[in-house]
Amino acid sequence: MPSAVQQDPGPARMRRSLGVKDGVAIAASSTAATTSIGIGMGTLAAYTGRQTPALLLLAFLPILGIALSYARLNRTEPNCGSGYTWVGRSIGPWPGFLTGWVVLVGNVIFMAYTGAVTGSVVLQFLNKMGLHSVWGLQLDPASTGISTAVGLVALVIVTVTAITGVRAATRLQMWLLVFEYTVLLLFCGYALFTGDQPFSLSWLNPFEISSPQALAQGMVLAVFFYWGWDAAFSVNEETRSATDAARGGLIALVTMLGLFLIGALAFQRVMSTGELIHNGPQALTFLGSQLAPEPWASLPLAALMCSAFASLQSSVIPTARGTLAMARDRTLGPVWQRVHPRYGSPAVGTLLIMALAALLAVLAVGIPKLNEMILTAVNSIGLTVALYYGLTALACAVRFRHSLRDGAVRALRDVVVPAVSALTLFGLGSYLVWDYATMSDHFEASPDNGWFMLLLPALFILLGLATAAWAKWVRRAPYFRTGRGTDAESVSLPMDANAAPLPTPSEG
Repeated sequence: MPSAVQQDPGPARMRRSLGVKDGVAIAASSTAATTSIGIGMGTLAAYTGRQTPALLLLAFLPILGIALSYARLNRTEPNCGSGYTWVGRSIGPWPGFLTGWVVLVGNVIFMAYTGAVTGSVVLQFLNKMGLHSVWGLQLDPASTGISTAVGLVALVIVTVTAITGVRAATRLQMWLLVFEYTVLLLFCGYALFTGDQPFSLSWLNPFEISSPQALAQGMVLAVFFYWGWDAAFSVNEETRSATDAARGGLIALVTMLGLFLIGALAFQRVMSTGELIHNGPQALTFLGSQLAPEPWASLPLAALMCSAFASLQSSVIPTARGTLAMARDRTLGPVWQRVHPRYGSPAVGTLLIMALAALLAVLAVGIPKLNEMILTAVNSIGLTVALYYGLTALACAVRFRHSLRDGAVRALRDVVVPAVSALTLFGLGSYLVWDYATMSDHFEASPDNGWFMLLLPALFILLGLATAAWAKWVRRAPYFRTGRGTDAESVSLPMDANAAPLPTPSEG
């Protein structure tokens, strides 16, 4: 953290050194296909049974519409604030601020949860390697305290790599992705051909899902599965062109669809629905044990560990850049916009995000109810993701509504597809809100209580509105007068007074 901060005569710029491959690495790591497949397929199966592949394919359609909306908006106004900036300008500053706010809060909660999950996976892997204790301390993956402690070490490591340069971080993520996808495809591909569960075309038929409630809940969970591809748009100021950011996000999204379908089909070829639900978070390691002897059976667990690390790191990167955009507009405090003079990254914001996630994770160890709240929040993040994705797609339809006069193709691309995608997500979210509100007849701090599941997203939004009010009437942020985000090239960012100036892009 800089010891002294001043306004430098020459603006501190974030380095434009990233290309399409880097965007793919960030977006794919943030989506964390291996983690979603490895620990989440059982949850989807609990709602949609053997129609999980159909659900994943169905959920891809509105998400693709959202991704095309992001790409269209990004060509017009590249900004690391992405949805926060675009929604603020097209719809209004209050929904724009909420878009940025739910991304920030959702990612911090997700990091607190994923840190402990990462620690547990690391401990499972060490146990597989024969290491069960260190200095008399039992390395028990089922221990919340030990798992959280290991997860905090992982969180510090990924934060350091995120601060020392997003370019170095994406290189690490690319190698992790190559390893985990190779393992995933080998095992899932083998399972497709050798599984003893008969394949049925009904697996691809969404009309066989048991109920509208199961469909809605499954769709929102599937949206959460795909969540993260938009991280490619958070590094606009560090990407050589806006087109590169859009290509990175879209390539990652299509890749996720392929991996999710292969994973879902492979699991169902090896496991019955009951077995899949029973194995839950251990489904990928169970698959490995069914298909190969040790030590090869441990490869899926190693891939899961790599995916958890990459997901943790890629959550830090876009969140810090989102808060940077908000701080430039004075909707958040100036501390969030300090750019490291050497590495060109929002270092202080990255550290603060790590500290918030770590604090939440540590508190959850000592407060069992808080741990339940975090679990419920993770389950509820799908609602907030649907909200901000829908708002961004709606912003695209509103901003380019003039395309309705420019021919059918442009109208379909710029207005109709974004509007339909937004309305689909809003409809799913509204149905799920109604379902949560009516599923329980009393309030209880429990992950399966509908009122409690609604309380947390409501608190996120209310806290966001209070923060927005402070920014509008106390900080007097110009964003709330114009709805326009600050152009990254028009401001000088605070940097260390004693540091050498950043190199130009040609020197970097």
